[in-house]
Amino acid sequence: MGIRLNVIEIVVADMAASLAFYRRLGLTFPEGAEREPHVDTDLGGGVKLMLDTEETIRSFRPEWSVPPGPGRMALACDCGSPAAVDEKFEELVAAGYRAELKPFDAFWGQRYATVLDPDGNSVDLSAVLE
Repeated sequence: MGIRLNVIEIVVADMAASLAFYRRLGLTFPEGAEREPHVDTDLGGGVKLMLDTEETIRSFRPEWSVPPGPGRMALACDCGSPAAVDEKFEELVAAGYRAELKPFDAFWGQRYATVLDPDGNSVDLSAVLE
């Protein structure tokens, strides 16, 4: 049997701040998850997104520390339409999240933008140009 990617895990400094961001992207997490050290949500196709606090990781890897430099990983989201890329970008920036790359029509045929989650991870917003 081959390996199948089924989990994307993000280590977060502040669970409540991270949940607020990912909920704005449209992901669903249980009520009260802000108080939990680990939460996950089903992304479909047998893949889950998991959020773990830094303290959770240190509970079984005491030597773990926050990696230096910007972002620990990158995610990409298909927004469904070029207009939706612009709308989601504006919504996130208006909510106080940092814009990394303003929406533009990329040479590879997508409307494309990047915002940063509360931990500095890149979250790309894209849609095929019509």
